[in-house]
Amino acid sequence: MSHLGHRLSALIDGELSHEQRERALAHLARCEPCRREAAALRTLKQRMHALGEATADTALTDRLVAMGARYPVPASTGLPRRGWPVRSIAAAFLTVAGLGLPAAAFMAGGGGPQEPGPGITPAVDMLMTQHEAGTGGMPASAAPSPSLTGAPRHSTIWRYRAVEAARAG
Repeated sequence: MSHLGHRLSALIDGELSHEQRERALAHLARCEPCRREAAALRTLKQRMHALGEATADTALTDRLVAMGARYPVPASTGLPRRGWPVRSIAAAFLTVAGLGLPAAAFMAGGGGPQEPGPGITPAVDMLMTQHEAGTGGMPASAAPSPSLTGAPRHSTIWRYRAVEAARAG
C-alpha cells in the first residue's frame, strides 16, 4: 500500500487537479516504494489497453444462437395484459378498506365518557408491610412511607391476615 493511497491511481489515470498532481509528483520524487507502485500501475494500465475489446468469434455466436432456438423461452410469465387493471383496482380497494375501516373506527371513538378504572388493591403500604413481615422486619426501602390510614403498620398486617383468612374460609 502506498503513502498516496487512492490518489496514486488517480494520478496514473490523470484525474487529479494541478495542485494535487504537483503534490503527488513531489511525494514520488522522495518515496521509492510509491515510485515502484506507480510504475506497476502504469504497466498494468498499458497491458489492459493492449488487450482491446474482447469479441466472440462467429462460431461461438452461432452456437449460442442455436442453443437459444432449441430451448425457447415461454412467451408470458406475468399477468395477462387484459386482467392487470382489474386486479390492480381490486387490490387498491381491498387495501383502502383494510386500512380505512379500522382507522375510521379508531377516529370515531368509543362513545361517552367512561368511569375511571378500579383503584390499586391492595394499597402500596399493604405490600410494603407484607414485605417487612416476610423478610423478618427488613424494610422495603430506607424510608418507608407512612400508612395511609394512620394506623400503625403492625396492625395493618393483622388486618390483612384476617381478611385473607376470611376469604379462604
